[in-house]
Amino acid sequence: MHTYSNGDEIFAKVNSLTSIETELPFSYYSLPYCRPDGGVRKSAENLGELLMGDQIDNSPYRFRMNKNESIFLCITSPLTEQEVKLLKQRTRDLYQVNMMLDNLPAMRYANQNGVKIQWTGFPIGYSPPNSNDDYIINHLKFRVLIPDKKKTSGYEIVGFEVVPCSVKHDPEEMSKLHKYDNISSISCPMDLEKSQIIREQERVAFTYEVEFVKSDIRWPSRWDAYLKMEGARVHWFSILNSLMVIFFLAGIVFVIFLRTVRRDLTRYEELDKEAQAQMNEELSGWKLVVGDVFREPEHAKLLCVMVGDGVQITGMAAVTIVFAALGFMSPASRGMLLTGMIILYLLLGTLAGYAGVYLWKTIKGTSDGWRSIAWWNACFFPGIVFVILTMLNFLLWGSKSTGAIPISLYFILLSLWFCISVPLTLFGGFLGTRAEPIQFPVRTNQIPREIPARKYPSWLLVLGAGTLPFGTLFIELFFILSSIWLGRFYYVFGFLFVVLMLLVIVCAEVSVVLTYMHLCVEDWRWWWKAFFASGSVAFYVFLYSINYLVFDLQSLSGPISALLYLGYSLIMAVAIMLSTGTIGFLMSFYFVHYLFSSVKID
Repeated sequence: MHTYSNGDEIFAKVNSLTSIETELPFSYYSLPYCRPDGGVRKSAENLGELLMGDQIDNSPYRFRMNKNESIFLCITSPLTEQEVKLLKQRTRDLYQVNMMLDNLPAMRYANQNGVKIQWTGFPIGYSPPNSNDDYIINHLKFRVLIPDKKKTSGYEIVGFEVVPCSVKHDPEEMSKLHKYDNISSISCPMDLEKSQIIREQERVAFTYEVEFVKSDIRWPSRWDAYLKMEGARVHWFSILNSLMVIFFLAGIVFVIFLRTVRRDLTRYEELDKEAQAQMNEELSGWKLVVGDVFREPEHAKLLCVMVGDGVQITGMAAVTIVFAALGFMSPASRGMLLTGMIILYLLLGTLAGYAGVYLWKTIKGTSDGWRSIAWWNACFFPGIVFVILTMLNFLLWGSKSTGAIPISLYFILLSLWFCISVPLTLFGGFLGTRAEPIQFPVRTNQIPREIPARKYPSWLLVLGAGTLPFGTLFIELFFILSSIWLGRFYYVFGFLFVVLMLLVIVCAEVSVVLTYMHLCVEDWRWWWKAFFASGSVAFYVFLYSINYLVFDLQSLSGPISALLYLGYSLIMAVAIMLSTGTIGFLMSFYFVHYLFSSVKID
């Protein structure tokens, strides 16, 4: 918490220019704006800020605590053809200036159809309808909110609001002024003739006004204005209603299923051995695959690797959401959420190595080849992310966007990967070799049992099973996508934690029910089907992302922007598939083990 005495100088900072039309951030000083004395200096940025494309620089906008003033900043040289072209392009792509004072983003308000709407940042300029001309925002009216009661140490800043205007100044008069000279107060013009047009050889003067306003807002509540959602009550009731319905349906399915299994087990155990043998010959169902149910699945190595990575991703997501819900990753800590996720992922490599090698040892009965499993665990999901990010980075480099990952950051990420994640994953794999594997309750026959022909392919059922977990997720997914792509703040982590818990429960139930259905039709190849029964939710998440792109991001322009969106959505879908698939598989494995442990076999 910073406090300032009367007259103390405070300088605003500027972040990258952003647009919901292109999703390509650019440096603030890529446009002909006034530069600070002493040159542009970048603020220290954390790993998350760099990956998100933030580039926070100092600015010449000076504020003096509790002093209202109107100030001249600078006047540009005559605009060149290239500068005019760039300003017009950025204006028509709806780029916004993101300014901060004391870590608070500039907030602006507007009335649309009688509704008060708030945004962070302000536009570079505007293009009136039915006109080919563009006008630049060159005059800013700032309102800085401070508490009505001064502390002994000074004043705090609890709000930062801006009203952007376009004003045509007299270039000759402005050329006589020096930076920070006082000027008379300016009213925002309504006539286009009095606004500053963007055109070659025009000289643009930048000015601003500052007004300090007493407010009843206190320091701990200063972020509340940024975290308000219009119609939040409707959203909460809608989400809660859908979750309750889905949870209720899943509960009914699970209860019915438990009763069915228990009845089968009770009937089976009440028979004597001779009757059991006769029953096995006469009846079909899960009891007939007793000699094949624990047969090694196809591509067992890949399954172990995906389950190991799924454990790591699930652990990272759970711990991150808990920390965020407890307030350790507030919006004020820019980039902290992504930084925390990366650190947690690196540290949880031990879990990935342990889970992958332990499952391998359980399936094979030996730990031979565990190093290969551990290495694949360390490289499988990060490798996918690395390949996608590299391809997207070439697009960003070609567009000269600040969203491109610098080469130095690439080396930092690779160093973190190979110096922290890989050793921890190998150590986890070593621990997995020392653990006692799970013993299968039944012996596996040497000759595989023939699986009866099906009227329809089993993957249809597996794919359809993903709709139920998706039902618990899709409303919250809308808010998450909006926060990522529309620049909104996401803060309901407590509720997200509840959604995560319900998702875990539904994934486990769906996978178990589907596994039981496959065993009942004598299909003993349940391993991969159990994984994708819940993991198929990722398919619907990716489809929903495409739907969001088409219907909610209609303004997104250009193939590069669409490819960036689809690339990041694919990374999210792969992570969700590994996480939800692992949850369903582990629950199904426990269920199958319990089910066949309950059957008496000679």
